[in-house]
Amino acid sequence: MNTPHTESPLLVPHPPAGEEQRVAAILGAVEQHLGFVPDGLRLYSISPPLLEAFVANISYFRGGSPLSPVLTTMIRYLVSAQAGCQFCIDLNEGFLNHLGIPLEEACRARENPEWGPIEARERPLLNLALQAVNDPDAVHAATLQAARDQGWHDRDMFDAVVQAANNRAFNHVPRTFKLERQGSFA
Repeated sequence: MNTPHTESPLLVPHPPAGEEQRVAAILGAVEQHLGFVPDGLRLYSISPPLLEAFVANISYFRGGSPLSPVLTTMIRYLVSAQAGCQFCIDLNEGFLNHLGIPLEEACRARENPEWGPIEARERPLLNLALQAVNDPDAVHAATLQAARDQGWHDRDMFDAVVQAANNRAFNHVPRTFKLERQGSFA
């Protein structure tokens, strides 16, 4: 099981020489939009091209995807909880709170995703997303049909799976470098 760490992060992000302004501009835009820069994102300043790609992905899911912000945040939250990424759990709890979701409701979904505070028609997408990262071989045509029966399209299903898969990959980055909480790089 996952054991809590109490050490400092193994990497402290510094942009490569000559890339400081590029990174500052990206992080400045994130801060302007969110009001802060998540340390997990700040870690990406080590590699400006990956930082740009990651921010572009976030931007898509914050405004270009047809999925609701509550659904995409619940996907990230539950995937992070299953991966044991405390930094990501805390961050997404903050986002859910900002979206008006009481913490108790979010926490209940960690016990059983069916209790998640999402619309009933979003449940097949949440289930698909979680199944995709936990047991992709168990996803079948019937899984997709359950989402279609609720009016979802192929792009919606693809977006839900990509959100979960990208988040699972991201969960390993802060965990690997022992980034446990916001403010670690202050």
